[in-house]
Amino acid sequence: MGESEDGKFMRLAIRAARIGIRKGQSPFGACIVKGGKPLSCVHNGVWQQTDITAHAEVRAIRNACRRLGRIKLWGCTIYSTCEPCPMCFSAIHWAGIRRIVFGASIADAQACGFSELAISNREMAALGKSKIKISQGVLRSECASLFREFSSKNRGKKLY
Repeated sequence: MGESEDGKFMRLAIRAARIGIRKGQSPFGACIVKGGKPLSCVHNGVWQQTDITAHAEVRAIRNACRRLGRIKLWGCTIYSTCEPCPMCFSAIHWAGIRRIVFGASIADAQACGFSELAISNREMAALGKSKIKISQGVLRSECASLFREFSSKNRGKKLY
């Protein structure tokens, strides 16, 4: 049996994260999909763009909105290699994305030294009464391995 649709699109986010790691960026990737077709698959660009808001999810939202010519991404799903931070979750919510699928956990990012805020997407959705559907742990081990790849290539690089 073939790979699930979630697995297929998460692999695109993983591929984007690996491209970012090779370019010296942090190990995060995101892919936005609508109707079974990718709209935007990108990596984190914080250091490259000298922009703390250039997280993979935010960059993917910006690209998808430009591509569709609107600010709402109704009917879209975002695939993220790690559970989105509060800033990214908020952007996902405001963009009207219907579903978040993520691989690695906030704890995985913290274990690598990233200063993630320990509030889950489920908690944020509940607090904000958001109707976003959340699927977690998709290809988790592959997504978490991105942190090890990043650490081995970027020893001594200061994280956010």
